[in-house]
Amino acid sequence: MNGLMAASGPLVGLLLGFGFGFVLERAGFGSGCKLTAQFRLTDWSVFKVMFTAIVFTAVGLYGLEQAGIVNAESVYVPIPYLWAIAVGGALIGAGFAVGGYCPGTSAVGLMTGRIDAIVFFVGLLIGTYIFAGFFPQLDALTTAGEFTHGDRLPEWLGVPEWQVLVVLVAAAIGVFLLGGWFERRARAAGQV
Repeated sequence: MNGLMAASGPLVGLLLGFGFGFVLERAGFGSGCKLTAQFRLTDWSVFKVMFTAIVFTAVGLYGLEQAGIVNAESVYVPIPYLWAIAVGGALIGAGFAVGGYCPGTSAVGLMTGRIDAIVFFVGLLIGTYIFAGFFPQLDALTTAGEFTHGDRLPEWLGVPEWQVLVVLVAAAIGVFLLGGWFERRARAAGQV
C-alpha cells in the first residue's frame, strides 16, 4: 500500500498542478495585463486571492490542529534565510512588475499560448540555468540571515497562535477594503 501511495505522489502533484493552473487561467491570472494592474493599484484581484489563500490555510491548519486532526509538529516548516528571501523577493518582484508574470503565472500563460508569457518563461529558464551555474559562489548569500528564533511567527513573537491569526484576518479585511477603494477610484478615473 505504501508503494502505491509513493508512486501516486507525482501523479497527484501533476493533477493538482493542472487544476491550479486551470483556476489561475479562469481567474485571468494568465494575462500579464491583469497581473501588472496590481502594481498600478487598479486591480487587486491577485493580492486578494493570494491573501485569501494564506489566511484560509493558516486558519484552517489552526482549526485542524485544535480538533486533533493535524499535529503541528509534523508539518515541515523550512528554515527561512532572511537575506535570500529579501534578495529573491526583490528580484522576482522586479521581474513581475516588468514582465507581468511570476513563475507560476508564466507557466499558465505559456500553456495558453501567450507570446509574452513564452518569452518570460524562456527568460525564467535561462535565469535559473545561470543562477545554478553560479550557485557555489552564491552559497553564502543563499544561507545568510538564518531565522533561528523558532520555526513559527507566534513562537518568535512570544504570543499565542490565535492572536497572530486574529491580526492576519483583520489585515486581510483591511486590505480588501483598501483594495476595493483603489479599484473604485481607478474605475472612476477611467484607468481600468
